[in-house]
Amino acid sequence: MSRRYDIPRLLFLSSAAVSALIVLLIFGFIFLTAAPVFEKEGVGFITGTTWSYSAGEYGILVFLVGTIVLTAVTMVIACPLGIFTAIFLAEWAPVWLEKMLRPLIELLVGIPSVVYGIFGYFVLEGVFRYHIDPFIDATLGFIPIFRDTNPGSGTGILLAATVLAIMILPTLTTLAQEAMRSVPSDYREGSFALGATRWETIRMVVIPIATPGILTGIILGLMRAMGETMAVVMLIGNTSRFPSSILDTGYVMTSKVFNDIGYWVAVDEARSALFGIAAVLFCLEIAFVGLIRFAESRLNPERR
Repeated sequence: MSRRYDIPRLLFLSSAAVSALIVLLIFGFIFLTAAPVFEKEGVGFITGTTWSYSAGEYGILVFLVGTIVLTAVTMVIACPLGIFTAIFLAEWAPVWLEKMLRPLIELLVGIPSVVYGIFGYFVLEGVFRYHIDPFIDATLGFIPIFRDTNPGSGTGILLAATVLAIMILPTLTTLAQEAMRSVPSDYREGSFALGATRWETIRMVVIPIATPGILTGIILGLMRAMGETMAVVMLIGNTSRFPSSILDTGYVMTSKVFNDIGYWVAVDEARSALFGIAAVLFCLEIAFVGLIRFAESRLNPERR
């Protein structure tokens, strides 16, 4: 092969190598910095509930549970909204309406996280405090997870999850819509020819074929929600205890790192503990990436 044709290959190979190197450097830096606290605490770093710099005890279970609960509530809100919006844009909306709505949804990606936090705190917090939280407590409060354990305050898991759902909506909706649009039109026409209605075609033909793309959007949105910091810090309440309901306040891993790193970065053990939180979060992200690949391989055998 001539040298002229090797240049593009070397360029692409170099780009891939640099990308992989960046990931490995970040991975190595985080885990090397966190190694001392892992050696000291062991499994107790995950299962422990006490976080004390003065006592030298570091357990992140409270923050881990808070992160999982917040992410779960976020996805319960975002998934139906995002998928139903994608179905409408891909299958029902006229072309002129789709061209108008999709840019508006995609515009949400460009809004800074702090702006979402400000909007949530100064606009939505009052709505949740005086209307949504009391209504949920009055109608569903007999179920523990819907009980308002923090009356008089609109901040908490539900408010933070609502804002996060808005933040990940473009990712989920766009990927789901593209997955549905990639379904060949022959499949739809064949379904119509057999007498199926449009909804039956969407439900039984389009969505099953587009499932890998939809799952990818869900997992990427979940990862974005799990790793978000600024808006969550402003809205979740930051109380170090296990949340007892979706209306309760909480504390997540990203908030803990953000709130403490500026004060404790110069202390070796404390810095290692905070990087340990980042390492655990990184492992969760890696697990979800693996979940994407597994789901794609199961649903698309030809990609194995």
